Amino acid sequence: MGLGEVVRSAWSKVTGVEAAAKDEGARKTAVARAGWGSIFTPVGAGGVRNVMPKPTAVNLRRFAETPVARRAINCIKDRIACMDWQIVARQDLGANGPRAVADRNRRAESLRRALEAPNEGDSFRTLIEAVIEDVLVGGFGAAEIETTGEAALPVRLYPVDGASIQVNAEWKGDASQPRYAQVSWQPGKDAVTQLLDSELMYVRLNPRTYTPFGLGKLEVAFESISQFLQAHRFAGRMASNTVMQYALWLNERTPEQHERLIRWWQDEVEGSGKVPILSSEQKPEVLKFAAGTDADLHLEWQTFLLTMIANAFDLPPMMLGVTGDVNKSTASELADEAFQNAVVPLAKSIAEHITRDVIAKGLGWDDLRFVWNGLESRNELVEAQIQTMMLNVGVLTVAEVRAMRGIDEAGIRD
Repeated sequence: MGLGEVVRSAWSKVTGVEAAAKDEGARKTAVARAGWGSIFTPVGAGGVRNVMPKPTAVNLRRFAETPVARRAINCIKDRIACMDWQIVARQDLGANGPRAVADRNRRAESLRRALEAPNEGDSFRTLIEAVIEDVLVGGFGAAEIETTGEAALPVRLYPVDGASIQVNAEWKGDASQPRYAQVSWQPGKDAVTQLLDSELMYVRLNPRTYTPFGLGKLEVAFESISQFLQAHRFAGRMASNTVMQYALWLNERTPEQHERLIRWWQDEVEGSGKVPILSSEQKPEVLKFAAGTDADLHLEWQTFLLTMIANAFDLPPMMLGVTGDVNKSTASELADEAFQNAVVPLAKSIAEHITRDVIAKGLGWDDLRFVWNGLESRNELVEAQIQTMMLNVGVLTVAEVRAMRGIDEAGIRD
C-alpha cells in the first residue's frame, strides 16, 4: 500500500467520514461554523495532514475593521465588485470540438441567470465581495459549488469562510479524492466536512511552493498596521491631554506645603476653569515634557506607516490619504497605477477561478468562460479614439463598434 493510500485510509478512520460522491442540490459546508477550526490554529488529529499554521485569524479580522485597512480593502474590493461581467465563448472550444451556437448561447444565458442569483440569500455582488474580502485578508477566498442538474439554473454558489478550510497537501489531482475540508472541531462525524476539488472554489493570493496556502495583503501589512494603531492611540491621548506634557516645580518647599498645594489644586482649580492665584517668594517654574508641536504626535511616522500599508496592498499612498506629493498632474497617473497593480491582477485571478472551478470542473462546460468588462482600458476617451481609428481604416464595422459600446441596432444603450 502506497503512502497516499495509507494517508487516505487514516483520514477516513479518524474522521469517520468517507469522501462521498457529489450530492447535487445539497449544500455541504457552513458559512461560519460555531467553534470552527482554522488554518491559523495547529492541526489536530481530525484535520488534514501537513497543514501549516498561520497568524491569528482573530487579529486579522479585527485589523480589517480598522479605518486604514478598511479603506485599502474597499479600494480593491468595491472596484471589482462594481464591474460588469459576462459569459462568453472561449476562443478554443476545447477537446470536445465546436458546439452548436444556439446551445452554447442557451447555456451561457442560464449560467448568467444562475450567477446573478447564486443562492437564496445572495446576489453576485454580495457573494463576490465576501470572497474578495477573504482573499485580501488571509490569502484565501472560498465558495462552495453545487450543481443542480437543472437547465434553467445549473449551479448554485455559497460563500464559505476561508479560514475554516483546510487544504490536503497530499492531494495528487484525483478528482474522486477530497482536496479540501471544512473543520468545526465538533465531536463525531460533524468535525470535518470533506470536499472534492469540484465542490469548492478556493482562491489563493500569492501562491507559494512551500505551503498550500496563500498570503493575503493584510497579512503583509500586519506589523505596519499594528504599529500605526499604537502610534495613533498615543497621538490621540496626547492631543486629548490625557498624557501630561508639563509640571510645576516649586523650590525650597516642605513636603507638607507640597501636599497642601496639590490638594488645593485638585479641589479648587483643576477642571473648574478658575484662574489660579499663587503667592510665594519665588515664582513657580513650569517644566515642559514636550515641545507642544505636531512633532510630538509623530505625524511623519504615521505617514510613513500609511505608505508601507499602501505598498502592502499595491496601492499608491494617495489612496490612503497621503496627499503631500500629489498634484493635479499626478493624481490621474496614480489612480491608473492603483487600478493596474491592485485591481486588474486580482480580478483576472477570480475570473480564471470561476471559469476553471465553476464552469469547467463543476458543470463540465469547456466552451464558456467568465470575463470582466472594462479591465483592458479605463480611459473612455482613449478607447473611443482607438475605435474611431479602427473604424476609419476598415478594421471594425459600425455594428461592431455599437456592440462594443453597448448600443443596440435601435440606438438604445444596454
